[in-house]
Amino acid sequence: MAHVVVLGAGLGGAIMAYELKDSLRKEDTVTVVTKDAKYHFVPSNPWIAVGWRKREEITVDLAPAMAKRKINFIPVAAERLHPDKNRIELVDGQSVTYDYLVIATGPDLAFDEVPGLGPHGGFTQSVCHIDHAEKAEQAFQALLKNPGPVIIGAAQGASCFGPAYEFLFILETALRRAKIRDKVPMIFVTPEPYIGHLGLDGVGDTKGLLESEMRGKTIKWMTSTRIKKVEDGKMTVEEVGEDGVAKPEKVLPFAYSMLLPAFRGIKPVSGIEGLSNPRGFTIVDQYQQNPKFKNIFAVGVCVAIPPLAPTPVPCGVPKTGFMIESMVTATSHNIANLVRGAEPDQVGTWNAICLADFGDGGIAFVAQPQIPPRNVNWSASGKWVHLAKVGFEKYFMRKLRQGKSEPFYESLALKVLGIDKLKETKKG
Repeated sequence: MAHVVVLGAGLGGAIMAYELKDSLRKEDTVTVVTKDAKYHFVPSNPWIAVGWRKREEITVDLAPAMAKRKINFIPVAAERLHPDKNRIELVDGQSVTYDYLVIATGPDLAFDEVPGLGPHGGFTQSVCHIDHAEKAEQAFQALLKNPGPVIIGAAQGASCFGPAYEFLFILETALRRAKIRDKVPMIFVTPEPYIGHLGLDGVGDTKGLLESEMRGKTIKWMTSTRIKKVEDGKMTVEEVGEDGVAKPEKVLPFAYSMLLPAFRGIKPVSGIEGLSNPRGFTIVDQYQQNPKFKNIFAVGVCVAIPPLAPTPVPCGVPKTGFMIESMVTATSHNIANLVRGAEPDQVGTWNAICLADFGDGGIAFVAQPQIPPRNVNWSASGKWVHLAKVGFEKYFMRKLRQGKSEPFYESLALKVLGIDKLKETKKG
């Protein structure tokens, strides 16, 4: 009998547990260890931040969902991983041992890397967590009463740019509906070398589509921009040329700002030689398996992926939903192989499918593979994207409550977008 522990229960961890139950033997056990007893659907946070959703609408109580699948559930945060002892020390003093471990923790949010950044003692909002999004909604209500300049974007080193673009246009839509858009100058500040880079060197015509949307909505932008510091009502930034030379600093006033931070690995799994890189992300091979600790796998945002190429201001590579689903499926197969005496042989496709909602429209893109050059390099826009994003939310929440593991993005690629050959994992 094998005991498999999943550390984390976000988008990757929750479906990881379900897929393991489907692929392991009857005598094997699965345990989920997570700091949050409830799952919050992170892609809906931009809607929370403008009052279009409430917490209870995007929340799943994980304990009954896990119990339905006979998955052990421990809602206690990890203190430290001890991979040489196959043990996780928890903050309440208890320990959990494992035969195999899947790290699916998501990231630590590095607000502290920029003075004044973030909702905890800083001056900017965030949509990275539901608690942040609710605080952002309070600030949005204040903006409605006292309109002023808005700065949306991401800090240097950020890797998940999609939510920044989403919230930019969702906020713009909300301001138009409130009939105060004319009183709110908007600017998008990003470390990307151009609009629509997304940490992927663009996908299809994301550059043209996003620039066109911004021009049509009178939104200015600054690219290759480093945020030096944030103070109450003002942000100091500097643009960096292609030669790496910084231009003179600028001070941007704002009444409201939402900026995504850079990510890093969480402390309990960071600083372990052979397991984590200098940023704390977990090192894996093509099978999602750590090269040093062969019984440890990792999926999702916590996985170490090198930047696509040097840029004037550092940009990370995003881990999109389809990519995470691919990692999860490959990992469940590979652990199932190991417990049966075989070797890992499944490799995630690492393709990207993204639905970026703009409130009353949006942009979708598909990259196969995620890193160029690509076999599929497609993007499109339209009101259908907003409807697809709403459908995604409803579908994912329902399957999470029911304990089902069938992948959403596979269905989207095959049935909605008509793109085949994206779904299967492949043998290495």
